[in-house]
Amino acid sequence: MNHPSQSALGKTSAYPDHYDATLLFPIPRAPNRTALGLGRPLPFMGADLWTAYELSWLNARGKPQVALAHFTVPCESSHLIESKSLKLYLNSFNNTRFDDAAQVQAALRADLSAAAWHGGVVQSSVGVRLVASEWFDREPIYEFDGLSLDRLDLDCDRFTPAPELLGSATDEAPVSEVLTSNLLRSNCPVTGQPDWGSVQISYFGPQIEQAGLLRYIVSFRNHAGFHEDCVERMFTDIQARCQPHKLSVYARYTRRGGLDINPFRSSYPQALPANTRHARQ
Repeated sequence: MNHPSQSALGKTSAYPDHYDATLLFPIPRAPNRTALGLGRPLPFMGADLWTAYELSWLNARGKPQVALAHFTVPCESSHLIESKSLKLYLNSFNNTRFDDAAQVQAALRADLSAAAWHGGVVQSSVGVRLVASEWFDREPIYEFDGLSLDRLDLDCDRFTPAPELLGSATDEAPVSEVLTSNLLRSNCPVTGQPDWGSVQISYFGPQIEQAGLLRYIVSFRNHAGFHEDCVERMFTDIQARCQPHKLSVYARYTRRGGLDINPFRSSYPQALPANTRHARQ
C-alpha cells in the first residue's frame, strides 16, 4: 500500500520532461476514512476539483503548446493522487510530441483514472478539460457567495481540530444558510508546509452557531492533513455535531507547484460547483 512518506513529496526530485505515467503516486483514501469512522456507503458524494496552471507539450512539428487543465476526481475513487507526483507527471509532457490537444486530453484521462482507482476497476473516470491559451481571458475570478464568518470579532485558542466547538439550535425551526471563511489553514502531513484555503458551508437544518463554526475552522490551523482529508473531516464533524438535514462543504486551497486542489463533499445529489478560481489562487 502506498504511503505518503514513500512519495516524492518533500524530497529532491529529478524533473523528467518526457511522458511517463508511472510518476503518478496514488494514496489510498481508506485509512483516513476509517479513522473518521466512515464505511460504505459513504455519507457524502462529490469530487476533488484540480486546476493545473503549468501544462505544456510539443505538437507534431515540435512547437510548444500550453493550456490550463481542469481535473475532476470522483470522491468515491479508492485513491487520491499525491500532488507533487502529479506535478512531475505533468512536467513529463514538456518535451513529448502529441498529434493534438485531444490526444493529450485522452492520455491525461486514462492515466489519472488508472491512478485514482489504483489496482482496481475504474468505476468512474477522472474528468479532464483543457483550456487553450486563446481562451485564458475567459477564466474568471470569483469569491464564495454566502455570509462571511470572518466578520465575527472573537477570541481563538484552539489550533488543532476541535469538533466540540460546533453546535446548533436543534430545538428551533430549521434554516437554510451559506457560510464562508477565508481563514482556513492546514499543513501538509509530509512536509509541514502551510496550506491556505477558503471554505464554504451550505446547509439546511438546525441553525449552526456561527462563532463556534468559525473557531472550528480556525482550529485546523496546525492540523496535518491532505486537503481532501480535511474537508471530509469537516463534513463528518459538522454532520455529527450540528445534525443538518442537508450539508455541503467546499474548500478552495491556494495553488502550490502550479496546482490547486478544491474538494467538494455533499450529503445529497447536486451539480458540482464550477471550478472557478479565487483571487488568492
